[in-house]
Amino acid sequence: MLQSLSIRDFIIVESLDLEFSSGFTTLTGETGAGKSILIDALSLALGERNDGDVIRAGAERADISATFLNNESAAIFLENNALQAAPALVLRRVIYADGRSRGFINGVNVTIGQLKDLGECLVDIYSQNAHHSLLKTATQRQILDEFAGNSELANQVAKQYKTWSGLNQQRLEIEKNSAAFADELAELRDKTRELKQLNFAAEEWQDLQQEHHRLANGASLLSGLEACIALLDENEPAAINMLAQVQNKLIHLVEFDAQLKEAADGVDSALIQLEEATRALNRYLQRAELDPARFAEVENRIQAVHNTARKYRSKPEELPEMLTIDLIRMAELESFTSDGALAKLEAEALTAYQLSAKQLSANRQHAAKTLSQKISTEMQRLSLSGGKFDVALPPCEASVNGLETVEFLVAGHAGVEPRPLNKVASGGELSRISLALHVTTAAQGSVPCMIFDEVDVGIGGGVAEVVGQLLKQLGENRQVLVITHLAQVAAQAAQHLQVSKTQANGATLSHIQVLNSQERIEEIARMLGGIQITETTRSHAKEMLGL
Repeated sequence: MLQSLSIRDFIIVESLDLEFSSGFTTLTGETGAGKSILIDALSLALGERNDGDVIRAGAERADISATFLNNESAAIFLENNALQAAPALVLRRVIYADGRSRGFINGVNVTIGQLKDLGECLVDIYSQNAHHSLLKTATQRQILDEFAGNSELANQVAKQYKTWSGLNQQRLEIEKNSAAFADELAELRDKTRELKQLNFAAEEWQDLQQEHHRLANGASLLSGLEACIALLDENEPAAINMLAQVQNKLIHLVEFDAQLKEAADGVDSALIQLEEATRALNRYLQRAELDPARFAEVENRIQAVHNTARKYRSKPEELPEMLTIDLIRMAELESFTSDGALAKLEAEALTAYQLSAKQLSANRQHAAKTLSQKISTEMQRLSLSGGKFDVALPPCEASVNGLETVEFLVAGHAGVEPRPLNKVASGGELSRISLALHVTTAAQGSVPCMIFDEVDVGIGGGVAEVVGQLLKQLGENRQVLVITHLAQVAAQAAQHLQVSKTQANGATLSHIQVLNSQERIEEIARMLGGIQITETTRSHAKEMLGL
């Protein structure tokens, strides 16, 4: 359940800290006082997208924190996301003036998507226009499946249909293009055979290039080496001999001035390095020789690689990767032409889908009867006397949603045949049916907190009192927070919060307070009587509150 909400610098809220109790809580106030701001702030803390400027004028950022009791589904989320479990969950959202925002779960920085996923385990929010979504067949199907406990099975059916459909399309494509596939396979076999025979690796290309360059310049290389060795050690004067003479002179001069020791050491080092270089050049020269046969072999290898690359319109170094890709494609085409393997896989996938879809259909049939009866009963309480609600399940071709469509039918009064909800229900009727569905299906849900934002729009009189009774009934097992303009609804709540708006220093600020018994009488009287509150309206308010 939602334990507390802390809001800083959000729209017209400067600072707000609220504690919530279990059961049914109502939130009331004048139009425009900022009742929906509470829901907007909580929604952002739960990972909803920020679509506007929500930072209070003059502030640098908005900061919203919501604390919840942990539950089973939330604990699973924490484990799957490597987040530490705790009895309480603190979801925090910080929104900056430049549009950036950061999310936190128990102080750990997380993505906004993770906030949203965890939020779905904690709260269900129903807006004042939520009943319009009832007109969509997808919403109707989802409501029935959640009521029947079919959500996991419905997801499984959807996955199995996609698997079977993919295999079916693959098989049809193969049958349609079998001749083209056979030709492609024959071409690939010839091509891969040639590439395998070439036996060429990408790293070989650089080595071939270097060796070819060396062999092509073999004569210049040998003559150049001989000239270098002569200059270092064989000519007169030779570099090594001249440096040795310098070394001998410095040895004697160091005796006269020790400061020459550093220069002498440098000459010693240089002489050693020249002697090492001369020996290395001699070793190379002894091994080096002109090799016309190897040069021809390397040239032929390079030409073969170039010819193959040109043939297949590729760069030489890309040939090995081309072979890998072609081998994969060959394996794929060979599987297409295997002895019915694909058809067998398709048949198995279809059988698995049909088994799950038939189980889903049976579950829906059973749940549809129960849901139809429950909503029809609630309709009588909601001043739709004689009205009837029916969940129709007309069969359809196999689809990602199963073997039938789900359609809500309604008859507004006795003697009328139920017709599709989107064709017969008025706004008020739709709102009442939506509320009945929420209350009826809530018992099947696992989310511990439900928030209704003016879902009682278009309802009044005795019906409003019944709506309040339904929400109070719902609050016996779940935490229910309701924003309402109806005194009949607000009077049923166990906790009452009031939103008010004040002017301070030229700025408009919104405040929320928990009402005591006397303050609650005044607020219910205001909702009943408007601006001028009389003792009669106060008396009526006391009566509604059972005081």
